[in-house]
Amino acid sequence: MYNNSERRKFDPAKFDSSKPANSFEWPFRLNFYDKSPWYEVSLEDFERYALDRLRVLAEIESSFARNRSWEELKSVTTRQCKDHLPLNSSSALTVDTQTERRNDHLGHFVLRLAFCRSEDLRRRFVKAETALFRVRYESDDTKERELFLQSRDFKWTEVNSEEKLQYASELKGLGIQQPEEGVPTTERLYKVRWTQVPDLVNKRRVLLKDGWAYVPSKEQLSIVLRAFEANLENALDSTARSIMRMDGDTRLTEILNHMSRGFVAGVASEYSGPATGDEIRADMVDDLAKRHFPLCMRNLHECLMRDRHLKHFGRLQYGLFLKVLGLSIDEAIAFWRKSFSNLTDDKFNKEYKYNIRHSFGLEGKRANYPAKSCQQILLTDKPGPSDCHGCPYRHFSPDNLQTSLLATYSLQGLTSTDLAEVMRTVKEGHYHVACTRVFEITHAAAGVKKGDGIGEGESVTHPNQYAAKSIEIEKAQQKDAMVVE
Repeated sequence: MYNNSERRKFDPAKFDSSKPANSFEWPFRLNFYDKSPWYEVSLEDFERYALDRLRVLAEIESSFARNRSWEELKSVTTRQCKDHLPLNSSSALTVDTQTERRNDHLGHFVLRLAFCRSEDLRRRFVKAETALFRVRYESDDTKERELFLQSRDFKWTEVNSEEKLQYASELKGLGIQQPEEGVPTTERLYKVRWTQVPDLVNKRRVLLKDGWAYVPSKEQLSIVLRAFEANLENALDSTARSIMRMDGDTRLTEILNHMSRGFVAGVASEYSGPATGDEIRADMVDDLAKRHFPLCMRNLHECLMRDRHLKHFGRLQYGLFLKVLGLSIDEAIAFWRKSFSNLTDDKFNKEYKYNIRHSFGLEGKRANYPAKSCQQILLTDKPGPSDCHGCPYRHFSPDNLQTSLLATYSLQGLTSTDLAEVMRTVKEGHYHVACTRVFEITHAAAGVKKGDGIGEGESVTHPNQYAAKSIEIEKAQQKDAMVVE
């Protein structure tokens, strides 16, 4: 990944904004990522900028799974980029565009290392990266985009006036009209080998002559995207052949393995405070579970109420969730003591109270443990036959999952007709997308529409995120009702 002979530290202070754009290290916002990083980076930056990019790509993958239109995907991706991966045009004089582009460049190459390891990961990475490139292309400054196109060889030739007149009658079939007889159209046309634009050939959007495709300017993006895809596919193949040299560095392989799981359940945000803004009492949990919890936590709660016990990983998953939801240490002890009603006080204090205090950072090494994200629930501590923890969308059989969904959410608007769509995404392995769709269906009465997700189109990536948004929606409804009265 790094060229030792060229390696050096990146210093933004060395860049002079008065220089012409093409004199910069990254002259354009758009990038084909031809040159690998040649500068030293810290391990923290290595992981940080890759995670920022992964958040965006994971949401793009979710958008594909949710069958969003291009405009919806573009809107969601633009918001995600603004939050996690800002990349301004060179005309933004008040922004350090070189640092932005350096971070973008680094993040791409780290993820290239993470996603080159299997054919499926490479395919999904190329698809998501191509969509991100297209979003940026369509929103780019017109002048800067034109300069970028001129800076690369796309193997196209601009069609001259003579050829435009020669094929004028056939070009009419593409909606390209002459202003008058004998006068060539002013619209730009590009001549490329038809193999560069198979998608346009298939859709009959080009004129074919002797192995050449005459492409209207409005379809120019297709040439650029195909070139981007081909360039990235070749680069990933090359990276895959070289990746074994890094296998001895456990620091990097652990980070990269974590990254490659990002498409399974997105990249979760951190949750460290009460989701509701109010402290939760032990006697409130049962009611909150029925109205606001995602299926994984509903299942744990119902198993706890039924069996008056949960095994270790179930207690850990549910206990940390309740802690972040707003259950204090005293209320947590009260909740678990009441739930374990078949135990004596002595047995509870000896075998369970210490672990509850430990999860709050009051015992042992006194670490303040965060609640588990969807990715952690999906990929760690796989449940056995008698366990209740894990993700029902992944770990339940299809029949059990459908039965559980109807039993759990039928009073909140989920019907048997909704199951086909949910089960389709489960079958495709997009478990967090299935959970997001259930959230939309069960909150439809509150005005949540398909595609809204948990807000601004975002998918569920954390159980506390699901519960927090559900509680927030209910509070907003109650506030509106009070105003009406």
